[in-house]
Amino acid sequence: MKLKISTREVAAMSVLIALGAVARIGLGRIAIVAPIEAYGVLVKIGLTETLAFVCGFVFGPILGFITGALIIAISDLLMIPGPWTPCIGAIIGIFGIGGGVTRRVFRNPTRNMLVASSLILTVLSEFLQNLWFALFFGIPIVVAFTMAVPTFATALINNTTLFVTVGSKTIKLMLEKLIQGAEPSKG
Repeated sequence: MKLKISTREVAAMSVLIALGAVARIGLGRIAIVAPIEAYGVLVKIGLTETLAFVCGFVFGPILGFITGALIIAISDLLMIPGPWTPCIGAIIGIFGIGGGVTRRVFRNPTRNMLVASSLILTVLSEFLQNLWFALFFGIPIVVAFTMAVPTFATALINNTTLFVTVGSKTIKLMLEKLIQGAEPSKG
């Protein structure tokens, strides 16, 4: 199977990756100097997850996965890269896969579809991230999951809000301008 990516798709993915990386770096830097109570909220804003989902919904699961993984890889290179970078990149890439799979079931994004997708993907993502954290650092899994309850709740709220607002508008805009507005290829 050969993956053929158009220049429009590469350009759109590049913009989504750049936006996600810049937002993640900016929020990460603010979180470091913020009071400890704000740290968990800031690092769980979820724009990365939303952009990966959007790319997957518009261009398919493979490009969605690549977008999510690259946002994490690029932003971590400019923040604090570590052994978590590939794992977290793959986990965030799952949002892109989820977007592509969701598009196969629902052709047009609805509010309920976006809420359900956000909840399912966020629960899966948080479970995998906390499981990785527990295994990597040798912490009992129950302790890791208990410590993560506040950030888990924040991630659910943030991701759902961003999927319904930013995600919905971005999907509609990209479908109108990039897919339906594309000129037929001259071949």
